[in-house]
Amino acid sequence: MGFRCFWVFCVAAVLAGPPAVLAHGAGAQPRVNADAKTMAEFEKRVQEYVELHRKLEATLTDLPKEATPQQIDDHQRALGKLIQSARANAKPGDLFTPDMRRVVRRLLARVFRGPDGQQVKRSILDEYTGPARMQVNSRYPDDVPLSTVPAQVLQNLPTLHEDLEYRFVGDRLILLDSHAHIIADYVEKVFP
Repeated sequence: MGFRCFWVFCVAAVLAGPPAVLAHGAGAQPRVNADAKTMAEFEKRVQEYVELHRKLEATLTDLPKEATPQQIDDHQRALGKLIQSARANAKPGDLFTPDMRRVVRRLLARVFRGPDGQQVKRSILDEYTGPARMQVNSRYPDDVPLSTVPAQVLQNLPTLHEDLEYRFVGDRLILLDSHAHIIADYVEKVFP
């Protein structure tokens, strides 16, 4: 093979990229990143929750454009009751499965062990008022302030639909349905 043919062969090989790595012999599927698969499954479960939320919310009368705080609270509570009824058997782990909990803890450990980790943790705990009972599918306690979630944390977690928010209560990461003020699920002990 001449130099020119060798050069063309090398360029073609580089453009084609590395050969596919097979998991266990010929014809096996390439391995999928376990965290990516876990997060994709989480996002699918979250999407199913959001679809249920929207279906139930559509059965309620729309809030007026200039709704009063009382009207907003009444709407939240009505939607919350519908969701609680539809998810009567909801339990911890329905959205944050054990695998997803491990991923969340690992992702957040990077933040909390990073250069600004102690500052981020202090900013979260700044708003912590003490132990509060958290239960999946129950109303977020009215006497517990909604924590601010630092940008460093949000950048490391899967993006949520606008109806859901991440919040902290002590060392628990809460998945909060903001329209219904319902705890959709949570992960305990997220601080390393």
